[in-house]
Amino acid sequence: DEKEYTFSAGQVVISDDKGVESIGGIMGGLATGCTEETTNVFLEAAVWDHVQIAETGRALKINSDARYRNERGIDPAFNMPAIELATQMILDLCGGEPSEMVVAGEVPDVARAYKLDPERVQSLVGMAIPESEQRQTLTALGFRMEGSMAHVPSWRPDVQGEADLVEEVARVASLTKLKGIPLPRIQSGVPKQILSPLQKREQIARRTAAALGYNECVTYSFIDRASAELFGGGDDATMLANPISADMSHLRPALLPGLLQAAARNQARGQMDMALFEVGHAFHGGEPGDQHLMVSGILVGRTGPKDVHGASRPVDLFDAKADAEAVLSAIGAPAKVQILRGGESWWHPGRHGRICLGPKKALGVFGELHPKVLQALDVKGPVVGFTLWPAEIPLPRNASATRGALTVSDLQAVERDFAFVVDAEVEALTLVNAAAGADKVLIEDVRVFDEFIGGSLGEGKKSLAITVRLQPTDATLKEADIEAVSAKIVEKVTKATGGSLRG
Repeated sequence: DEKEYTFSAGQVVISDDKGVESIGGIMGGLATGCTEETTNVFLEAAVWDHVQIAETGRALKINSDARYRNERGIDPAFNMPAIELATQMILDLCGGEPSEMVVAGEVPDVARAYKLDPERVQSLVGMAIPESEQRQTLTALGFRMEGSMAHVPSWRPDVQGEADLVEEVARVASLTKLKGIPLPRIQSGVPKQILSPLQKREQIARRTAAALGYNECVTYSFIDRASAELFGGGDDATMLANPISADMSHLRPALLPGLLQAAARNQARGQMDMALFEVGHAFHGGEPGDQHLMVSGILVGRTGPKDVHGASRPVDLFDAKADAEAVLSAIGAPAKVQILRGGESWWHPGRHGRICLGPKKALGVFGELHPKVLQALDVKGPVVGFTLWPAEIPLPRNASATRGALTVSDLQAVERDFAFVVDAEVEALTLVNAAAGADKVLIEDVRVFDEFIGGSLGEGKKSLAITVRLQPTDATLKEADIEAVSAKIVEKVTKATGGSLRG
C-alpha cells in the first residue's frame, strides 16, 4: 500500500538478507510485488497463527483480504493442495516451468472428535430432531461419523465441543421452528423477587424521571479525552487500549458529557427546550470497583412553550433541585437531608449544591453547569442538571416494601419564632441545624421564613428569622417547658453562629 510500518516484538514478517519483504499473513511488500515485467515468481503457502495475525493487524491498522481470512482461521489441511493448485493455475494462464517444492515444518494436527448425544438437542435447544436426521445433517456438513463420535473437518476451527454439534444440527433444522414454551416453575405460589435493591432503585429512578417529563437517553460509555477531562476524567486508567475511534478513547467519568453532547446535537437542529436523563455507569479506573451507578438529568432552555399566560420561563437550578429531590424520594432516600456547598469544578460556582446525609455522605448534586463547560461542548446555555448516586442511599432497616402507619400525636403543637443577628457569611443551614439540635425529641421542624440585610444592622450583618415547631408526645407543654426549650435554642444558635437574638 506504499506505506512504511514500524514493527515490534512478536509481529511476524517475511524477510531475507536485504530486509523485510512482507508482513506475514497480512500484506506483501512493494519491492517483491508482481508487475508486467515479472518473469520469476516465488510462490509460498503458509499456515499462520490467527490470533497473532489479528493482533498484528490491529496494531498496524491494516485491513486487507489476507488478514480478514487468516485471522479467522483457514483450513490447515488445504495448505499443500493449495500450493499445487496455485502452481497449476500459473502454468495454465502464464506458462513457465515450476521448480521443486520445499516444505518446512509440518501441517498442524487439528483432528478432533466429539460425542453426538441426540438428547442434547432437546435439552439445549428445545427441538425434537430424530437421531438419523442429526447424523445426516452433520455428514452433509463434512463431519465424519464413527459410531457416536463426530470427527470435525479441518476447515471448521469454530467447532470446539459437543454443544457446537447441537448448534450445527439446530441451525440447519432452522431455529424459526422453535415454539415459545414457558419454563416450568420450580415451586408453586407467587415467584420471589429477583431484583436486587440497587436494581429496583435503578428501575424506579427511570420511571420517576420519565414521569417528571424527562426523555431518556442511552449514550456511549466511551467519550473523547477532552470531554472526559472537563468532568475529572481522561487519565490513563480509563483510556481504551483499542478504541473504535479517536472520539471514543476514554471511559466516561460521568453521564453529563453524553447528555450535553446530545443537547448540542438537538440545538443544532433547532430543538432549544429539552429535558434529558440517563441511568448508567460512570468509570474512574479500570478495576471492577471503579464503576458507579449514576442518575443524571439536564434541563435546557425554558420550562415549556410560550403561551398567552406567560407561564413559560427559563429553567433555573431550583427546577433541577426539585427534580433531584423527587427522584431521591422515590428511590427511598431519607426525608431529612442537607444542602451543602462544595461541588465539582464543572458546576457553576455559587449556583449549585450537594444533597447530603451528614457532612461527608453525598447522595447527589444539582445546579447550573459551568459556562466554560458548555462552551467547550458547544451547548447554548444556561443549562441546569443533577447527578444522583443511588448506591449511597442507606438500605431500609425494615425489609417491607410498604411504609408503616403514620404516627400522629393528638397533643397540641406549639410554634415559636426567633430572629438572630449574625455575620453575613453565616449560612442559614448552620443556624437551622443548631436550633434543631437544642431538643431532638420536642423539636419537630425548623424552617427559615425571613432574611434581612442592611439597615440598622450595619455592614456585614444580616438577620435570619426561623420558626420552630414543638410537638409533644406525652403531655401538653406548659409555659415553663416552652421557655426552657426556647432558652436552649438561643444558646445553641448563639454558640454555633456567634450571633445574638434580635431585640
